Amino acid sequence: MSHIQAVQVAREFGDGEARVAAVKQIDLSVEQGEFLSIMGESGAGKSTLLSMLGGLLSPTRGRITIGEIDIYALKRDKLADFRREFMGFIFQSFQLVPYLNVLENVLLPLAVTHYSESEKEKLGAAALERVGLQDKAWRLPNQISGGEQERVAIARAVVNEPPILFADEPTGNLDSRNSAEVMKLLKRLNSEGQTIVMVTHSRRNAEYADRIIEVADGCIKEDLAIRAVAGGLEKASVA
Repeated sequence: MSHIQAVQVAREFGDGEARVAAVKQIDLSVEQGEFLSIMGESGAGKSTLLSMLGGLLSPTRGRITIGEIDIYALKRDKLADFRREFMGFIFQSFQLVPYLNVLENVLLPLAVTHYSESEKEKLGAAALERVGLQDKAWRLPNQISGGEQERVAIARAVVNEPPILFADEPTGNLDSRNSAEVMKLLKRLNSEGQTIVMVTHSRRNAEYADRIIEVADGCIKEDLAIRAVAGGLEKASVA
């Protein structure tokens, strides 16, 4: 289900002379189990592209399929159900509810699912264990560090075990040490089979991925495969 295909996708905002093309025309495929980084300057269109791939923003033109499903052909409620079941989202701002403890924040995506309360707590505990925060379950967000808050956000994104994880600048508010810890965690999740699509400004973070695409002026300018080799990284154009 986690194979993603974007065909001639474009997104415009505004009307008339004020109309702006954030994404002009992009063709992109993401394989199951792949870790893809999307890079580009501010305003290049990378977050718009991520939002379209994740079912959050419909394209002006083009088609996006996940598996065999044309996601924007779904009715709004069915698309919401599809996102909840097959996608997890991580954002730069953490978006934790301050008056809920860590476990309660992680359990939020399960609020409208069929799971019993005991099943939800098991899933939440398993997600916190995956990110190394099982001992912080009862703390409030302001009682843990910024790096730990981002790990809570990751646990929340994977609690329902979605096949695809979308991350928009997941280390943007973190220092270099915490950024590295978060990226190692994402890399480990990917090694366990998680498909990850991540937007980042950081070349260092991008190189944790299998592949990097560079977006500029709403188009893909470069598509590079990243392979670990003795003494460093090898980059091979796949465009």
